[in-house]
Amino acid sequence: MSTPKRFFVPEISEVTDEIFIDGEEFVHAKTVLRVEEGAEIVLLDGSGKEYSAVISKIEKHRLTAHITGATIGKKEPETEIYLLCGALKGDKTELIVQKATELGVSRIGVFNSEYCSAYMNENKLERLNKVAREAAKQCLRSRAPKAEYFENFKAAVKSAENYKNKMFACEFLEKSESGFENLTGSTVLVVGSEGGFSHSEFEFAKSYGFLGVSLGKRILRAETAAITVCALAAYSLGELK
Repeated sequence: MSTPKRFFVPEISEVTDEIFIDGEEFVHAKTVLRVEEGAEIVLLDGSGKEYSAVISKIEKHRLTAHITGATIGKKEPETEIYLLCGALKGDKTELIVQKATELGVSRIGVFNSEYCSAYMNENKLERLNKVAREAAKQCLRSRAPKAEYFENFKAAVKSAENYKNKMFACEFLEKSESGFENLTGSTVLVVGSEGGFSHSEFEFAKSYGFLGVSLGKRILRAETAAITVCALAAYSLGELK
């Protein structure tokens, strides 16, 4: 039996027993997944709960689902990982968001920096959040990490003030100041855009408690570096074991 299809919906209250699905989720359900009345589905409202439901009615612009039960999702990470990455050209940022979501990242920040040549707007940001939602459904997560945008690097760094481990992937470091071995507690990871970082940006991050990490003697593409640090951190924190 195939896994029930999953859909993100607005917050579900404890007294709700019926809910409507419209907009993009409805279009995806009807035209792509071709769901039918009577089909079992799972509803996700971002709370960490998963609501089992049965489609009771399909109309022209929405469908109605009857909620039959609720459980706590078991696929969410136990430790928070926050990825901060420079905006990349083309659809590379979307790739990072997709893979970071699959690896258990809880929060994603995209920033502009001194050597960044890509740009962001509201449409691109919404696209990133859509990618996060689709990836979360695919890997059976109960929550999708929220993607947010910082217009400058300093604001991005300041957003990570309360994390225990602060790791800065820096291509010009000769030796790591920190490692991924035996991490415990909340972790923030910083990776630059295609142009990398300036020395002044690295020094600013260090003033906020970040430690530089090297990813070896080869220069990695920005998207490869972002996915790599997420995987290393997730493994060390026990999320891939």
